Amino acid sequence: MAPTSEKTYKFLDDFIGEMAKLFPDQFFHIGGDEVNGKEWDASPKIQAFRKSHKLKTNADLQAYFSGRVQEIVTKHKKTPIGWDEILVPGVSKTIVIQSWRGVDSLTAAAQNGYRGILSNGYYLDLGWSAARHYAVDPLGGPAASLLPEQKQLILGGESCMWSEYVNAENIDSRIWPRNAVIAERLWSQAGTTDVTSMYDRMKAESERLEWLGLTHRSFQRLMLQRVAGGEASPEEMAALHALARALEHQKDYTREESATVPPTTFTPLNRLVDAVYPESEVSRRFSLDMDQFIASSCKDSRQAAVIRSQLSEWDALDERLQALTQRSQLMKEASPASNALSMSAKIALAALDVTQGGSAISADQIKLQSDALNALEKQAHQSQLSLPMLPALQKLLDASSPGRGCAR
Repeated sequence: MAPTSEKTYKFLDDFIGEMAKLFPDQFFHIGGDEVNGKEWDASPKIQAFRKSHKLKTNADLQAYFSGRVQEIVTKHKKTPIGWDEILVPGVSKTIVIQSWRGVDSLTAAAQNGYRGILSNGYYLDLGWSAARHYAVDPLGGPAASLLPEQKQLILGGESCMWSEYVNAENIDSRIWPRNAVIAERLWSQAGTTDVTSMYDRMKAESERLEWLGLTHRSFQRLMLQRVAGGEASPEEMAALHALARALEHQKDYTREESATVPPTTFTPLNRLVDAVYPESEVSRRFSLDMDQFIASSCKDSRQAAVIRSQLSEWDALDERLQALTQRSQLMKEASPASNALSMSAKIALAALDVTQGGSAISADQIKLQSDALNALEKQAHQSQLSLPMLPALQKLLDASSPGRGCAR
């Protein structure tokens, strides 16, 4: 819409009025984030409007437009809420800021008398672990030092789910059960931070959500069958399931960067990257086992056996999937990640052998192996996937160096 046209504001007045009657909610979101002004710069009409209204920049023009919209929302007895960008000097204290920039921005708004909610840290589409979301607190960091009356202005938070890489099949898995973790953070006392307990309860909640009909777990079987094709053997399907449950999709906004072809709304979401869970429970538990093993100075034989068993399974997966890779184009696209998982497991098995043999790995060799792990993560990115167990493997390498706990 052209922010210079009175027809625009007449349309918005009618639209907001209609929506205000339909929805009883007090808050009305007006957006306002990430306006780049490119089209405005290319419009002589808008540039003339800016000049006549003494609006020096596109940010000033956006503030003008936002102010007009806020007046319309207020006219219809609703409270305007918008992203960080609507907070400009002189704007009414009645607005509510939704912060995508983070707690620093939210804190600054509260210090200036504005109500706000936090979304930074609660973007489910970024694929963060439940633990990482759980650690984000709207009243944490700089907000913890706010005055009591300023803290009252921080109303809470809202999780977000953007839809570039979701469809009807996998959308439940991208939202649940991690969204329940964000809800608990927002509804809990700041001291509720036991991550182990959180994961136990998240598992129970995940099962309850399945009983209610959500497909955040069951979706994977059908999507993997599509990846494999119609003639996959039970053994091949078992290997494919093991691969999928060890991997995660790329995090943050890096998936688009690794795409061989620019994605569009018509790009089918039918590949292995679309079928993996945002957080691998198998890799998470493996990482916990590794922490316990290293904490024992690599002397816990039971933990060593558990770690070796998992590494051996990952090591064998790529070979088990070779025949399927030759038959399925979708599986072939995932082969860089499959190979990367197996190769990283081989590196870790060699390090485990050294620690179990009572010797150490030289600093130079650790550097070479660490570089190899980093290269394997980049290789997995060719499939738009990631190896979430790599930090645990790196811990094993580091602990195996001379003078460290696992080097005897």
